[in-house]
Amino acid sequence: MTVEPTIIPARSGAAVRLKKGESVKLINTLGSQVVDTWAFNSDDIDEYMSMEHTRVMLGKLNPTRGDGLFSNRRRALLTLTEDTTEGVHDTLRAACDPIRYKILGLNDHESCQNNLFTSLKELGIEIERCPCPLNVFEVCNVNADGTILVTPPKAQAGEYVVFRAELDAIVVFSACPMDVFPTNGPDCTPKPVAYVVQH
Repeated sequence: MTVEPTIIPARSGAAVRLKKGESVKLINTLGSQVVDTWAFNSDDIDEYMSMEHTRVMLGKLNPTRGDGLFSNRRRALLTLTEDTTEGVHDTLRAACDPIRYKILGLNDHESCQNNLFTSLKELGIEIERCPCPLNVFEVCNVNADGTILVTPPKAQAGEYVVFRAELDAIVVFSACPMDVFPTNGPDCTPKPVAYVVQH
């Protein structure tokens, strides 16, 4: 039986519940779209996927196929089991939020932070802070002088990643609404993405 992908519209988010051992396939349907990604322990929302802990546990900036994604308690919440892209996924940059857009002169702009809060609220969950996400498909270059530069994603239409839950988890995706910089491609246009839960 073929399961049809669930579409996440451009600029929007979605929360997905996974049982331990289940996977979710995240598809870059049109290419060049960054997806901010979070994960939480379903039984204890205070345990969440932490990029700072993941970098320490992996000893590198970018997770690649086979790597665990670790929580603030240094346990693997997810494992990146498949990746058809070049394997570039940023762990450094905070999610866009209303304050960032106000600094850029934009009020009432959609943001990944708001998508996280809204998606969790639909499950009856409220949190007070936005952890740093795994920015799936985002290309953030670290230069020799220590500066960082975001360039358009290399992910092509139809390319995907798969995450396996290592315990009961809630995964949240946000199709990043950034349209000021080429975060989502040289046209600065956010696009829809899709996901499929694999039991």
